[in-house]
Amino acid sequence: MPLSQLDKHSALILIDLQQGIVALPAVHPTSDIVNRANRLTHAFRAHHLPVVLVNVAGAPPGRTEQKYHLTLTPEWSMLAPELDQQPGDFRITKRQWGAFHQTGLHDWLQQQGVTQIVLAGISTSKGVESTARNAHEHGYNVALVIDAMTDRNIDAHRNSIERIFPALGETTTTDDLLNLLAARKD
Repeated sequence: MPLSQLDKHSALILIDLQQGIVALPAVHPTSDIVNRANRLTHAFRAHHLPVVLVNVAGAPPGRTEQKYHLTLTPEWSMLAPELDQQPGDFRITKRQWGAFHQTGLHDWLQQQGVTQIVLAGISTSKGVESTARNAHEHGYNVALVIDAMTDRNIDAHRNSIERIFPALGETTTTDDLLNLLAARKD
């Protein structure tokens, strides 16, 4: 369902747009995803709306059949510089797919009076979807900027966008969201 409205108390949450992840192969050019995210951060900050920048450092505990063979350099978890992190941004480092588990995100959003989260980032089927599911479970209105996210697998990306996201919230594009923001009367 297309985004019907942007709540007065919305927050932008960007998932895992960090140097190590944007350097990996993806379905869509990661430079395009980061550029769209950059446009969103500037617009949210201009409207004095919260921006949350999330990165991942390490992997969750537990067994999995998929083995991760990545060399994690110190730069791997650094945010993409194009996001231009500002002192007022809320920064989260997570070790799970979703941004809510043991990060303090929900408490911080509640303190800010946030009722809606706007999500973008990498990867669509893991970090973004997990965060969207958790946000839905916490009772937030969820908006997903589908042209500002990508995945390593096209089928997983499409499944999230076509089947999962419509059940969790509303989808939009960067331009449509920016038009809604521009029409706001702050």
